Amino acid sequence: MQQKAGGPSFKTSDATLTLPFCCFNRISDQFHAASSTEAGDKTRSASLPHFNLTSSIEAKIKNPLIGIPRRTILSNVDQFCRDKDLDDYRLLIRQGALVAQDPTGYEDIIGEEALSQDAIESLRAEVLHKWRIPKVLYLTIITCSIGAAVQGWDQTGSNGANLTFPKALGIGDTSDRDMMLVGLVNAAPYIGTALFGCWLSDPINSYFGRRGTIFVAANFCLWPVLAGAFCNTWEQLFVCRLLLGVGMGTKASTVPIYAAENSPASIRGALVMSWQLWNAFGIFLGTSANLCLMAMSGEVWRYQLGSAFIPAVPLMILVYFCPESPRWYIKKGRYRQAMRSLLRLRNHPVQAARDLYYIHVQLQVEREFIGQGDYVKRFIELFKIPRIRRATLASFIVMIAQQMCGINIIAFYSSNVFIQAGAGDLQALWATWGFGLINFLFAFPAIWTIDTFGRRSLLLFTFPQMAWTLLAAGLCNLIPGDGGAHLGLVAFFVYLYAAFYSPGEGPVPFTYSAEVFPLSHREVGMSFAVATNLFWASVLGITFPLMLRRLSVLGSFGFYAFLNIAALVLIFLFVPETKQRTLEELDYIFALRTRIFMRYQVTKTLPWWYRRWILWSKDATIQPLYQLDVAEHVEEEEEQDSRASDLGSDNDKARVEMKEIAGYKTTRNATRSITRQSPPP
Repeated sequence: MQQKAGGPSFKTSDATLTLPFCCFNRISDQFHAASSTEAGDKTRSASLPHFNLTSSIEAKIKNPLIGIPRRTILSNVDQFCRDKDLDDYRLLIRQGALVAQDPTGYEDIIGEEALSQDAIESLRAEVLHKWRIPKVLYLTIITCSIGAAVQGWDQTGSNGANLTFPKALGIGDTSDRDMMLVGLVNAAPYIGTALFGCWLSDPINSYFGRRGTIFVAANFCLWPVLAGAFCNTWEQLFVCRLLLGVGMGTKASTVPIYAAENSPASIRGALVMSWQLWNAFGIFLGTSANLCLMAMSGEVWRYQLGSAFIPAVPLMILVYFCPESPRWYIKKGRYRQAMRSLLRLRNHPVQAARDLYYIHVQLQVEREFIGQGDYVKRFIELFKIPRIRRATLASFIVMIAQQMCGINIIAFYSSNVFIQAGAGDLQALWATWGFGLINFLFAFPAIWTIDTFGRRSLLLFTFPQMAWTLLAAGLCNLIPGDGGAHLGLVAFFVYLYAAFYSPGEGPVPFTYSAEVFPLSHREVGMSFAVATNLFWASVLGITFPLMLRRLSVLGSFGFYAFLNIAALVLIFLFVPETKQRTLEELDYIFALRTRIFMRYQVTKTLPWWYRRWILWSKDATIQPLYQLDVAEHVEEEEEQDSRASDLGSDNDKARVEMKEIAGYKTTRNATRSITRQSPPP
């Protein structure tokens, strides 16, 4: 049996096949011309195919290793190993490169690079048992989760303290100025985040790496929090919370990136969304602490604000034992250390070698079209280079949508909202505790749905639900009287609102923003995204007490219900799906021109949705936006061809699932046809 590399795209009338290591690619017309003349262009065939990552008009899936002969790939690997001081890993990286070229053909690799049975079983398990991951990867995610819990607790420490600290620090409750001062103190961490914390993330990451940045951020989440408990004026408390914002912004810009860069593509969304899950858990812990401390005598608000230091301590300790991001090492040219990190983060050395080489070749393509530069240049390129500009726009929308949906008016001021609905101080804290519990528990479904249902689909489903539940909660304030039914209905719809938020707009923004930027611009892009989110959180924190005073709960909730619908429209038109793609493959997703993406949504998706869900037509179909260019092995022996068509066996189950991993159907005949297809002349 002989391996041959080919680059045909393959579709049937009812099936489009996808591969987890193929790329949703907007390839320029020049690429097809280059591919057709590859045999006569030895310089190009010796490296990588040429295609346009910045702007293109057709949607193809392209693996950058497709079209390169086996001999050339192995020669490139040998040169790569010599250049990067990886000669002792040469055979392993050769095997990994061949697996990366054709992720479904690893059993057919022959010669010196043939995989052991142990390696084959590990590659099968990667698809069939996605959650069978190394303990050190679990440790990394646990550490990131604690970092998120710090964020959540910091957000809600002031919720309970809002009932008492204004009076203790000489702030009244009768004027607009008083309301603005309360809002300013509450918004201080987000002001610090938007103005300082997020923008310090890039240089700190550059010098200290992901782990070092998290350690620095943990210190800012520890000492200013403790200092805030000893403040005697609102100005002192404002400064302490401003410094807390430096840590929150740096941490929020780094932790999701760190989790994304260490995670395998098939479960990256579930692992990275641990940020929201444990942020919600931190909110729950904060509301629980507020409730427990309420029974204490004296200045309870000091304990409520100071207790948020607790999760920062294990964060500072555990991050020391986690591996550094292999992609950060590669960015710095430290390939041996990157390989060591990947060996700790993957179940088998072949998987580590595959990921190392695949990241390397993708970054070669990325650097050709995007390049690198200083901090200011990279920030400007967020809005200048088309591929990055589209990612910037999409991340901006999902981030600002988190504030548009109104979740933080509940997270920051739920106690005040429930008091306006007729609750006493203790009742308001209990109702807030219920909100924190719902927010945490309903984040769990996203662990399974974010990588199957998808990021975009979760948002499109949950935003309409948040709009009507928030409006309903506001309308319940029109019920006459101050009885239990009045408060109960307000709490019910607020809880229902939180139940829709937690698996959708809760986990998606930070997960999405951490993955959409190329490695060269990932820190500055994530910094911009987080700064956007938390700047508008500060605006919300400052303005909502005054809005609540002037518009009441009904007017305020109605305003944010309208913003939910506006956010839904923006997401529908500008936010593409990213599920189950490697970080490098997303370069091709965002190479698709925005107007083509918008036209498809308006002219294809909307009519299909109307036929399918309004008319309930089960026969409604829609042509996928993205098509595939795939490389398949050509089986020259009847025995091998027969085996390839037997989709019922356990060995082929992994292959089929890898082809179906993006949600498209695969048929037996389609698989046989693609197996027999010859490469282009």
